Amino acid sequence: MAEAPHSTLPAATRRNRFDRPALRADLRAAVPDATAALVITAGVFAWLYTRVESGTSMTLQVMPYLADADRYWMYWLCQAFGWSGLLWAWITVMLGLVRSSARPGWLRVSAARIERWHRTTSLTTIGLMTAHAVMFFAELVRANEDGKGWAGRLSTAFAEVFVPGVYSSGTGRVAILIGLLALYLAVPLGLAYYLRRATGARLWRALHRFVIVVYVLSVWHTLLYGTNVWYDGAFRTTVWLLQLPVAALLLARLLAPARPGERLRVRDAAGRPGALSMVSRLAGRVAVAATVVVLLAVAATGRDGGRTPGVTGAGLNVERWQVWTGLVVLLAVLAAVVYRLRPARRGPAPDRP
Repeated sequence: MAEAPHSTLPAATRRNRFDRPALRADLRAAVPDATAALVITAGVFAWLYTRVESGTSMTLQVMPYLADADRYWMYWLCQAFGWSGLLWAWITVMLGLVRSSARPGWLRVSAARIERWHRTTSLTTIGLMTAHAVMFFAELVRANEDGKGWAGRLSTAFAEVFVPGVYSSGTGRVAILIGLLALYLAVPLGLAYYLRRATGARLWRALHRFVIVVYVLSVWHTLLYGTNVWYDGAFRTTVWLLQLPVAALLLARLLAPARPGERLRVRDAAGRPGALSMVSRLAGRVAVAATVVVLLAVAATGRDGGRTPGVTGAGLNVERWQVWTGLVVLLAVLAAVVYRLRPARRGPAPDRP
Protein backbone atom coordinates (compact mmCIF):
# COMPACT_ATOMS: atom_id res chain seq x y z
CA MET A 1 0.00 0.00 0.00
CA ALA A 2 1.39 3.43 -0.93
CA GLU A 3 2.38 5.87 1.83
CA ALA A 4 0.18 8.96 2.00
CA PRO A 5 1.82 12.23 0.91
CA HIS A 6 2.55 14.80 3.64
CA SER A 7 -0.42 16.97 2.64
CA THR A 8 -2.85 14.06 2.99
CA LEU A 9 -1.59 12.66 6.29
CA PRO A 10 -4.31 12.26 8.92
CA ALA A 11 -4.79 15.27 11.19
CA ALA A 12 -3.68 13.22 14.22
CA THR A 13 -0.38 12.40 12.51
CA ARG A 14 0.23 16.04 11.61
CA ARG A 15 -0.51 17.09 15.19
CA ASN A 16 2.07 14.61 16.46
CA ARG A 17 4.71 16.66 14.71
CA PHE A 18 4.39 19.11 17.60
CA ASP A 19 5.66 17.40 20.74
CA ARG A 20 2.84 18.35 23.09
CA PRO A 21 3.74 15.72 25.74
CA ALA A 22 7.27 17.13 26.01
CA LEU A 23 5.94 20.69 26.26
CA ARG A 24 3.45 19.71 28.97
CA ALA A 25 6.19 17.88 30.89
CA ASP A 26 8.53 20.87 30.64
CA LEU A 27 5.77 23.26 31.71
CA ARG A 28 5.15 21.13 34.80
CA ALA A 29 8.89 20.94 35.50
CA ALA A 30 9.12 24.74 35.10
CA VAL A 31 6.64 25.42 37.94
CA PRO A 32 9.34 25.61 40.69
CA ASP A 33 11.55 27.59 38.34
CA ALA A 34 8.79 30.05 37.47
CA THR A 35 7.80 30.33 41.12
CA ALA A 36 11.35 31.31 42.03
CA ALA A 37 11.31 33.85 39.19
CA LEU A 38 8.09 35.41 40.51
CA VAL A 39 9.52 35.59 44.03
CA ILE A 40 12.62 37.36 42.72
CA THR A 41 10.43 39.66 40.62
CA ALA A 42 8.48 40.58 43.75
CA GLY A 43 11.75 41.30 45.55
CA VAL A 44 12.99 43.50 42.71
CA PHE A 45 9.65 45.31 42.64
CA ALA A 46 9.85 45.97 46.40
CA TRP A 47 13.42 47.25 45.98
CA LEU A 48 12.44 49.56 43.11
CA TYR A 49 9.36 50.78 45.00
CA THR A 50 11.42 51.54 48.12
CA ARG A 51 14.01 53.47 46.14
CA VAL A 52 11.27 55.56 44.51
CA GLU A 53 9.68 56.29 47.88
CA SER A 54 13.04 57.38 49.30
CA GLY A 55 13.87 59.43 46.19
CA THR A 56 17.10 57.48 45.48
CA SER A 57 15.98 55.79 42.26
CA MET A 58 18.08 56.75 39.25
CA THR A 59 14.92 56.55 37.16
CA LEU A 60 13.67 59.72 38.84
CA GLN A 61 16.61 61.62 37.35
CA VAL A 62 15.32 60.68 33.91
CA MET A 63 11.56 60.85 34.58
CA PRO A 64 10.91 62.77 37.83
CA TYR A 65 7.12 62.55 37.40
CA LEU A 66 7.35 58.83 38.32
CA ALA A 67 8.06 59.76 41.94
CA ASP A 68 4.50 58.76 42.90
CA ALA A 69 5.20 55.04 43.43
CA ASP A 70 1.58 54.17 44.21
CA ARG A 71 0.26 55.75 41.03
CA TYR A 72 2.89 54.25 38.74
CA TRP A 73 3.19 50.83 40.38
CA MET A 74 2.50 49.06 37.06
CA TYR A 75 5.52 50.77 35.52
CA TRP A 76 7.73 49.59 38.38
CA LEU A 77 6.31 46.08 38.10
CA CYS A 78 7.11 46.24 34.38
CA GLN A 79 10.70 47.09 35.26
CA ALA A 80 10.84 44.29 37.82
CA PHE A 81 9.71 41.75 35.22
CA GLY A 82 12.30 43.15 32.84
CA TRP A 83 15.14 42.63 35.30
CA SER A 84 14.07 39.13 36.31
CA GLY A 85 13.56 38.30 32.63
CA LEU A 86 17.10 39.40 31.84
CA LEU A 87 18.42 37.35 34.76
CA TRP A 88 16.58 34.24 33.59
CA ALA A 89 17.75 34.83 30.03
CA TRP A 90 21.32 34.91 31.38
CA ILE A 91 20.74 31.67 33.27
CA THR A 92 19.20 29.79 30.35
CA VAL A 93 21.90 30.93 27.91
CA MET A 94 24.61 29.82 30.33
CA LEU A 95 22.93 26.42 30.74
CA GLY A 96 22.57 26.04 26.98
CA LEU A 97 26.24 26.83 26.41
CA VAL A 98 27.30 24.36 29.09
CA ARG A 99 25.10 21.68 27.54
CA SER A 100 26.46 22.20 24.02
CA SER A 101 30.12 22.35 25.08
CA ALA A 102 32.47 19.42 25.64
CA ARG A 103 31.70 18.21 29.14
CA PRO A 104 34.48 18.96 31.65
CA GLY A 105 35.53 16.14 33.95
CA TRP A 106 34.65 18.05 37.13
CA LEU A 107 30.99 18.56 36.10
CA ARG A 108 28.95 15.98 37.99
CA VAL A 109 25.53 16.98 36.65
CA SER A 110 24.30 14.85 33.75
CA ALA A 111 23.86 16.37 30.31
CA ALA A 112 20.18 15.35 30.32
CA ARG A 113 19.52 17.28 33.53
CA ILE A 114 21.30 20.38 32.25
CA GLU A 115 19.23 20.21 29.07
CA ARG A 116 16.01 19.93 31.09
CA TRP A 117 17.02 22.94 33.18
CA HIS A 118 17.80 24.81 29.97
CA ARG A 119 14.36 24.07 28.53
CA THR A 120 12.45 25.00 31.67
CA THR A 121 14.36 28.24 32.22
CA SER A 122 13.76 29.08 28.55
CA LEU A 123 10.01 28.75 29.06
CA THR A 124 10.20 30.89 32.20
CA THR A 125 12.21 33.52 30.33
CA ILE A 126 9.57 33.78 27.60
CA GLY A 127 6.90 34.17 30.27
CA LEU A 128 8.84 36.93 32.04
CA MET A 129 9.50 38.78 28.78
CA THR A 130 5.80 38.62 27.95
CA ALA A 131 4.83 39.87 31.42
CA HIS A 132 7.31 42.74 31.02
CA ALA A 133 5.56 43.84 27.81
CA VAL A 134 2.04 43.28 29.21
CA MET A 135 2.71 45.47 32.26
CA PHE A 136 4.05 48.24 30.04
CA PHE A 137 0.87 47.94 27.96
CA ALA A 138 -1.25 48.11 31.13
CA GLU A 139 0.58 51.25 32.28
CA LEU A 140 0.02 53.00 28.95
CA VAL A 141 -3.67 52.07 29.08
CA ARG A 142 -3.94 53.44 32.61
CA ALA A 143 -2.05 56.65 31.82
CA ASN A 144 -4.10 57.38 28.68
CA GLU A 145 -2.11 60.55 27.98
CA ASP A 146 -4.24 61.45 24.96
CA GLY A 147 -7.51 61.23 26.91
CA LYS A 148 -9.09 58.67 24.56
CA GLY A 149 -11.99 56.36 25.26
CA TRP A 150 -11.43 52.70 26.07
CA ALA A 151 -11.28 51.59 22.45
CA GLY A 152 -8.80 54.31 21.59
CA ARG A 153 -6.58 53.84 24.60
CA LEU A 154 -6.46 50.05 24.14
CA SER A 155 -5.65 50.23 20.43
CA THR A 156 -3.05 52.96 20.88
CA ALA A 157 -1.32 51.19 23.76
CA PHE A 158 -1.38 47.88 21.90
CA ALA A 159 0.20 49.42 18.81
CA GLU A 160 2.91 51.23 20.79
CA VAL A 161 3.82 48.18 22.87
CA PHE A 162 3.31 45.22 20.53
CA VAL A 163 3.70 46.54 16.97
CA PRO A 164 7.39 46.99 16.10
CA GLY A 165 8.26 50.49 14.95
CA VAL A 166 5.11 52.27 16.17
CA TYR A 167 6.55 53.64 19.43
CA SER A 168 8.26 56.88 18.38
CA SER A 169 9.23 58.76 21.54
CA GLY A 170 12.89 59.46 22.37
CA THR A 171 15.22 56.54 22.96
CA GLY A 172 12.24 54.19 23.00
CA ARG A 173 11.80 54.43 19.23
CA VAL A 174 14.88 52.20 18.92
CA ALA A 175 14.99 50.51 22.33
CA ILE A 176 11.40 49.25 22.29
CA LEU A 177 11.81 48.08 18.71
CA ILE A 178 14.85 46.04 19.77
CA GLY A 179 12.99 44.64 22.79
CA LEU A 180 10.01 43.59 20.66
CA LEU A 181 12.24 41.85 18.14
CA ALA A 182 13.85 39.96 21.03
CA LEU A 183 10.42 38.85 22.26
CA TYR A 184 9.10 37.86 18.84
CA LEU A 185 12.27 35.91 18.01
CA ALA A 186 12.36 34.24 21.44
CA VAL A 187 9.00 32.52 20.99
CA PRO A 188 9.66 30.56 17.75
CA LEU A 189 13.35 29.92 18.46
CA GLY A 190 12.66 28.92 22.05
CA LEU A 191 9.81 26.58 21.11
CA ALA A 192 11.56 25.07 18.08
CA TYR A 193 12.57 22.09 20.22
CA TYR A 194 8.97 20.91 20.34
CA LEU A 195 8.77 20.96 16.53
CA ARG A 196 11.90 18.86 16.00
CA ARG A 197 9.80 15.94 14.72
CA ALA A 198 8.70 18.09 11.81
CA THR A 199 11.93 20.04 11.25
CA GLY A 200 14.43 17.27 11.94
CA ALA A 201 17.16 17.37 14.56
CA ARG A 202 19.73 19.14 12.36
CA LEU A 203 17.42 22.03 11.50
CA TRP A 204 16.24 22.37 15.09
CA ARG A 205 19.81 22.55 16.41
CA ALA A 206 20.75 25.10 13.74
CA LEU A 207 17.76 27.33 14.54
CA HIS A 208 18.30 27.03 18.28
CA ARG A 209 21.79 28.51 17.97
CA PHE A 210 20.20 31.82 16.98
CA VAL A 211 18.80 32.15 20.52
CA ILE A 212 22.03 33.96 21.36
CA VAL A 213 20.78 36.78 19.09
CA VAL A 214 17.68 37.07 21.30
CA TYR A 215 19.89 37.38 24.36
CA VAL A 216 22.10 40.05 22.75
CA LEU A 217 19.01 42.05 21.76
CA SER A 218 17.63 41.75 25.32
CA VAL A 219 20.85 43.09 26.85
CA TRP A 220 21.01 45.84 24.26
CA HIS A 221 17.40 46.82 25.04
CA THR A 222 18.23 46.97 28.76
CA LEU A 223 21.39 49.04 28.42
CA LEU A 224 19.69 51.40 25.98
CA TYR A 225 16.38 51.93 27.78
CA GLY A 226 16.69 50.67 31.36
CA THR A 227 16.42 53.84 33.40
CA ASN A 228 18.10 52.17 36.37
CA VAL A 229 21.21 51.77 34.23
CA TRP A 230 20.70 54.94 32.23
CA TYR A 231 23.73 56.65 33.75
CA ASP A 232 27.25 55.34 34.04
CA GLY A 233 28.19 53.78 37.35
CA ALA A 234 28.65 50.52 39.22
CA PHE A 235 25.19 49.12 38.43
CA ARG A 236 25.55 49.60 34.67
CA THR A 237 29.11 48.26 34.72
CA THR A 238 27.86 45.17 36.57
CA VAL A 239 25.42 44.45 33.75
CA TRP A 240 28.34 44.63 31.32
CA LEU A 241 30.48 42.40 33.53
CA LEU A 242 27.78 39.72 33.63
CA GLN A 243 28.21 39.36 29.88
CA LEU A 244 31.85 38.33 30.30
CA PRO A 245 31.13 34.76 31.46
CA VAL A 246 28.56 34.41 28.65
CA ALA A 247 31.12 35.45 26.04
CA ALA A 248 33.85 33.31 27.62
CA LEU A 249 31.60 30.26 27.74
CA LEU A 250 30.47 30.87 24.15
CA LEU A 251 34.12 30.96 23.10
CA ALA A 252 34.78 27.73 25.01
CA ARG A 253 31.75 26.16 23.36
CA LEU A 254 33.04 27.14 19.90
CA LEU A 255 36.56 25.90 20.63
CA ALA A 256 35.40 22.62 22.19
CA PRO A 257 31.84 21.80 21.07
CA ALA A 258 30.10 18.70 22.38
CA ARG A 259 29.35 17.49 18.86
CA PRO A 260 32.48 16.41 16.93
CA GLY A 261 30.93 17.59 13.66
CA GLU A 262 31.07 21.22 14.86
CA ARG A 263 34.81 21.24 15.47
CA LEU A 264 37.15 23.37 13.38
CA ARG A 265 38.51 21.23 10.56
CA VAL A 266 39.69 21.62 6.98
CA ARG A 267 37.52 18.71 5.86
CA ASP A 268 33.88 18.14 6.67
CA ALA A 269 32.43 15.13 8.47
CA ALA A 270 32.22 13.20 5.18
CA GLY A 271 35.91 13.76 4.45
CA ARG A 272 35.26 16.36 1.74
CA PRO A 273 37.08 19.72 1.64
CA GLY A 274 35.21 22.15 3.87
CA ALA A 275 37.14 25.41 3.48
CA LEU A 276 34.02 27.63 3.57
CA SER A 277 32.75 25.93 6.72
CA MET A 278 36.17 26.25 8.34
CA VAL A 279 36.46 29.96 7.48
CA SER A 280 32.98 30.75 8.82
CA ARG A 281 33.60 28.85 12.05
CA LEU A 282 37.01 30.46 12.47
CA ALA A 283 35.45 33.91 11.92
CA GLY A 284 32.90 33.15 14.64
CA ARG A 285 35.62 32.21 17.09
CA VAL A 286 37.62 35.36 16.30
CA ALA A 287 34.51 37.55 16.72
CA VAL A 288 33.68 36.06 20.12
CA ALA A 289 37.31 36.35 21.26
CA ALA A 290 37.23 40.04 20.27
CA THR A 291 34.00 40.44 22.27
CA VAL A 292 35.74 39.05 25.35
CA VAL A 293 38.52 41.62 24.89
CA VAL A 294 35.98 44.44 24.56
CA LEU A 295 34.15 43.36 27.72
CA LEU A 296 37.44 43.27 29.63
CA ALA A 297 38.25 46.77 28.35
CA VAL A 298 34.83 48.03 29.48
CA ALA A 299 35.40 46.58 32.94
CA ALA A 300 38.90 48.03 33.19
CA THR A 301 38.06 51.53 31.97
CA GLY A 302 34.51 51.90 33.27
CA ARG A 303 33.50 53.40 29.91
CA ASP A 304 30.35 51.45 29.25
CA GLY A 305 28.27 53.82 27.16
CA GLY A 306 26.27 55.24 30.04
CA ARG A 307 25.15 58.85 30.17
CA THR A 308 26.66 61.32 32.62
CA PRO A 309 24.20 63.20 34.89
CA GLY A 310 23.93 66.86 33.96
CA VAL A 311 25.86 66.41 30.73
CA THR A 312 24.14 66.48 27.36
CA GLY A 313 25.28 63.39 25.54
CA ALA A 314 25.30 62.45 21.90
CA GLY A 315 22.14 61.32 20.21
CA LEU A 316 21.32 57.76 19.25
CA ASN A 317 24.06 56.22 17.13
CA VAL A 318 21.68 53.52 15.87
CA GLU A 319 18.60 54.37 13.87
CA ARG A 320 15.51 52.30 13.24
CA TRP A 321 16.40 51.67 9.61
CA GLN A 322 19.62 50.03 10.76
CA VAL A 323 17.71 47.75 13.14
CA TRP A 324 15.27 46.83 10.37
CA THR A 325 18.17 46.15 8.01
CA GLY A 326 19.76 43.87 10.57
CA LEU A 327 16.45 42.04 11.00
CA VAL A 328 16.13 41.51 7.24
CA VAL A 329 19.66 40.07 7.12
CA LEU A 330 18.92 37.80 10.08
CA LEU A 331 15.67 36.56 8.55
CA ALA A 332 17.47 35.94 5.26
CA VAL A 333 20.08 33.85 7.07
CA LEU A 334 17.35 31.94 8.90
CA ALA A 335 15.54 31.30 5.63
CA ALA A 336 18.75 30.01 4.06
CA VAL A 337 19.34 27.70 7.03
CA VAL A 338 15.78 26.37 6.83
CA TYR A 339 16.07 25.80 3.07
CA ARG A 340 19.43 24.05 3.35
CA LEU A 341 18.56 21.80 6.29
CA ARG A 342 14.86 21.21 5.64
CA PRO A 343 13.91 17.54 5.88
CA ALA A 344 13.52 15.85 2.53
CA ARG A 345 9.94 15.15 1.49
CA ARG A 346 9.32 11.52 0.93
CA GLY A 347 7.14 10.81 -2.06
CA PRO A 348 4.54 8.02 -2.20
CA ALA A 349 6.10 4.63 -1.70
CA PRO A 350 5.57 2.11 -4.52
CA ASP A 351 2.70 -0.29 -4.10
CA ARG A 352 3.64 -3.67 -2.82
CA PRO A 353 1.88 -6.84 -3.87
